[in-house]
Amino acid sequence: MLAAVRRTLLRSPQCARLSTIASSEASTTDSLLSLYNTDTRQQSGATFGDVDGATGVKALPIARPLLLALSSLVRPGPGAGSPDNQLVELDPSVFSHPIRRDILHLCVVQHLDCLRQGSASTKNRGEVRGSGRKIRPQKGTGKARLGDGQSPMLRGGGVAFGPKPRDFSTKLPRKVIQMGMRVALSAKIREQSLGVVESLDWPEIKTKPLVERLRELGWEKTLFVTGREEVPVGLEKSASNILGVDTVTAEELTVYDAVKWHRLVLDVSAVQWFEHTLGRAARVE
Repeated sequence: MLAAVRRTLLRSPQCARLSTIASSEASTTDSLLSLYNTDTRQQSGATFGDVDGATGVKALPIARPLLLALSSLVRPGPGAGSPDNQLVELDPSVFSHPIRRDILHLCVVQHLDCLRQGSASTKNRGEVRGSGRKIRPQKGTGKARLGDGQSPMLRGGGVAFGPKPRDFSTKLPRKVIQMGMRVALSAKIREQSLGVVESLDWPEIKTKPLVERLRELGWEKTLFVTGREEVPVGLEKSASNILGVDTVTAEELTVYDAVKWHRLVLDVSAVQWFEHTLGRAARVE
């Protein structure tokens, strides 16, 4: 009985018209999806498929290079051109990293933890000099119970739960520290507080000419970073007694120093060292 009713309904013109509409809507949906996939593939650019012809992987976008005007520590001569006309290209993966305040906080706290001496020490009741005789009888005096004279409740006694020498240093993964350095350098670029010079060689060991030159450039509170194994002798000795100026190698630079100093000035070798150590190629290796 039910089968006969079902066959009768299927043969009716209303049901046939509904089935035709449903099939047309399904074909229209399939065509729209195919068109969307085609447009998406065209907009996404080239894809790299494997040998078996599986679904391709979207290519990584090419980052724009970061250009920065080159400065000069030594005052240029009368015949030499201005170094501001020269540009230096910086790796965007190192000097244009997204700002991560949480990573900077981790690196700074870890550095400050490692600077703590951890030498605070107190004596507990077992280390205080004195007799172990009971001060007064346990009962009969009407006063509180007391033991020996080294009790923490008494003046001159030991310290309860006092500090002892310990190691406060903490550790962070190497990749977190490297990301912190990239974030710190990128933040200096955004703040316009990072300069690049061709060389940090200072011709003479004189403090006064260096102070005048730094005042001209507006580099009073500056940390000079070189990519060499040692800081040039002329700059190191000339800046050793200038307040607010210091020198360091790129290998010795920490995230804390990069965040603390108002301005960083790198030479070209330091830029190359950071790009080689923190760049995308180094992370792939």
